[in-house]
Amino acid sequence: MEKGSTLIYDGTLDGFFTLVFAVFEQKLKVTAIYTEAGVQQDFFSEPEIVISDTEKAQRVKAGMEKYISAKGRRALYFSFLSEQAGIELLMLQYLQQAFKKENFSETDFGNPVVLKITQVAKMVSREKHRMEAFVRFMLTKDQIYFAQIMPDFNVLPLILPHFESRYADQKWMIYDLNRKYGLYYDLQTTRYMTLDLSDDLREGKNGTFFDPAEIEFQQLWQQYFKSTNIKSRKNMKLHLQHVPKRYWKLLTEKSALPN
Repeated sequence: MEKGSTLIYDGTLDGFFTLVFAVFEQKLKVTAIYTEAGVQQDFFSEPEIVISDTEKAQRVKAGMEKYISAKGRRALYFSFLSEQAGIELLMLQYLQQAFKKENFSETDFGNPVVLKITQVAKMVSREKHRMEAFVRFMLTKDQIYFAQIMPDFNVLPLILPHFESRYADQKWMIYDLNRKYGLYYDLQTTRYMTLDLSDDLREGKNGTFFDPAEIEFQQLWQQYFKSTNIKSRKNMKLHLQHVPKRYWKLLTEKSALPN
């Protein structure tokens, strides 16, 4: 039985595209793909480390522009940001089919690879829109609007344009607690950054960090939300469809209500 290859890359998008280039160049049969941080032992294949190469990655991107529509490329990018186990192997299979098959269709949902990539991309897209809706900023003493999120998927790169355009006149920071990195906008540019957050800061209760007016505003908002919550008209099933419970922890208005 022919052994397949287990490939390891650095976890970046360029690293993945370099891996794709290596697969085509060396005609590899790949059975598993892991990031350096998530590598697992595979007794049926020899692990090979693929070093990221920008030039090779660009050649794959050029091929994608030739054979795959903008919608298809978007689906692949969103799928990559899902960070789901095994997604890179699916993406590789998608690209292999797109590059080799004359009758390849991005809407052929009878194709299990196309169907799965499309489904994962839709999940990431929904998470993107929810993060854009559910972000709650808190004003710090440095006059920076600070928000924390805990998305299921790595959507920070996707929500960046939304907040750059909508909040271009104020400094802001959005931090992903799950992935321990964030975005910081300084009125001119947005950059990625990391922080070491204390527990009280994560809970928005650090009085030495937040502006006093911010704490008062949070209390007023909680009171308003509670006063307008009419129990007789409460429809929890509908409410959970629009605001899933996993988002409640970081919503200012929810901290005043029992779970």
